[in-house]
Amino acid sequence: MKNEYITSNSAQTKKLGEKFAKEILKKKPARNVVSTVGWSKNRAFVIGLEGELGSGKTTFLQGFARGLGTKERVLSPTFVIMKKFKIQHLTSNTQYLIHIDSYRIEKPRELLNLGFKKIIFNPQNIVAIEWADQVRKIIPKSAIWIKFEFVNEKTRKIIIK
Repeated sequence: MKNEYITSNSAQTKKLGEKFAKEILKKKPARNVVSTVGWSKNRAFVIGLEGELGSGKTTFLQGFARGLGTKERVLSPTFVIMKKFKIQHLTSNTQYLIHIDSYRIEKPRELLNLGFKKIIFNPQNIVAIEWADQVRKIIPKSAIWIKFEFVNEKTRKIIIK
């Protein structure tokens, strides 16, 4: 996938999320391989999402979850902080999408107290963290970062790095 995308509506943002999910599932290494971009045999695949309120982070993750085969409705876990979704994709040995919203987190330690280390050291998890810039200190260096920017009222620039 290229690094920069422009979407003009929520359907396009969701479609991009779905495509991204399918791409990363293709790149998951076999159990005996040390790593592939973003993946490690002994860690979760971690995605850090950053951008202003309403910039498309949750919309992207709705498409992302669909691309993983998740059947549940994905909403931002702002008040519960974390939600766990079963991955239904038949070709993946990945089991869960862990969706974290750090908007209400004041210090990274709060996320650590919720078992964050255990979550990211489980290679069967895919972890997507909204407002990840607020907990940057504890995000693994192998994480993929996705930045969402407003171009105008309906258009977004999405940068994957």
